Amino acid sequence: MSVPKFKNINVKAYKPGKSGINKSKQYIKLSANESSLGVSKSVTKIFKTKNFIINRYPDSKSQVLRKAISKVAKCDFNKIICGAGSDEIIQMICQLYLDKNDEVILPEYSFLMYRIYSKIIGAKILFSKEINFKISIDNILKKVTKKTKIVFIANPNNPTGTYLNKSELMYLRKKLHNNILLVIDDAYHEYNLKKDYVSGLDLFKRSKNVFILRTFSKLYGLASLRIGWGYGDKKIINALYKIKPPFNINFFAELCATKAISDKGFVKKSIKHNIFWGNKIKKIFSRYNISSNEITSNFLLLNFKKCKISSKFFMKKLLNNRIIVRSLEEYKIENCLRLSIGNSIENKYLLKVVKKILENV
Repeated sequence: MSVPKFKNINVKAYKPGKSGINKSKQYIKLSANESSLGVSKSVTKIFKTKNFIINRYPDSKSQVLRKAISKVAKCDFNKIICGAGSDEIIQMICQLYLDKNDEVILPEYSFLMYRIYSKIIGAKILFSKEINFKISIDNILKKVTKKTKIVFIANPNNPTGTYLNKSELMYLRKKLHNNILLVIDDAYHEYNLKKDYVSGLDLFKRSKNVFILRTFSKLYGLASLRIGWGYGDKKIINALYKIKPPFNINFFAELCATKAISDKGFVKKSIKHNIFWGNKIKKIFSRYNISSNEITSNFLLLNFKKCKISSKFFMKKLLNNRIIVRSLEEYKIENCLRLSIGNSIENKYLLKVVKKILENV
């Protein structure tokens, strides 16, 4: 007896950041850009409710959540689709738009799932060079051919923390052919308060050839519930509903996300915390010649190029002190680490350990 033959998928599986240290239960995880403050109180109140009806399927169109999103984000209810994390929506976009041998353009340092889902379809990935870890529009445009179907960018970008400003984004869309879909991932948009920054959603709400991704996994703290959403032209949304799994958003995830997005106080508190600690951590690292990006997201790209020690040595020392950060080997970024901004207790401990490590080298 043999296993029925399946097609060979030449894809390297996504490798998430380290989530634990052997059997230790006491560690600080700063590797996955999760919410530093957990979830809002309006969400935790749901946990105490006992009258959930779980023997019925959830609403396949997540109408309650979409109405809440439409109200808060000031966008068209009919142009929203929800997914099991924005990952699932990336997958659906690739299924909808790509055929074998089509081309997809990605910045060389970008979220790994863009390339994974594109490759599963059989599309060819073209990487555009970045300049000082920032997306280069000129280098993207140089990669465009008649086979180009999608350009994926995250703005701010993961894992570099850099961003394109309003005029740069508009220039990119103007210079791309109209038949190329520009997908802008707004996963970290809440954290970017720079004056020249505008989110993809706010900039392209009425565009027919721009698709926006958003998530509840970062600022809202719902990472384990796997819920995100996408926004685009009605024709795109209607087509996506044809291929969307029928009950992809579970009832509990939709309920929590609806409460989370409506809690403006928690959002403001989270952003304030992120700016304060992000700048404080960045300043401490700079004393030891470890540079990083501006505070435009809830993480820092730590560059050890001018430091006396290497990123691998530093990461090992952190692990010895029960602190987990993200190696960037999967992204092929040398001598750098990605550090998520934690809660106050975690950050205080981190800085104490950082000083101990770097003052003794």
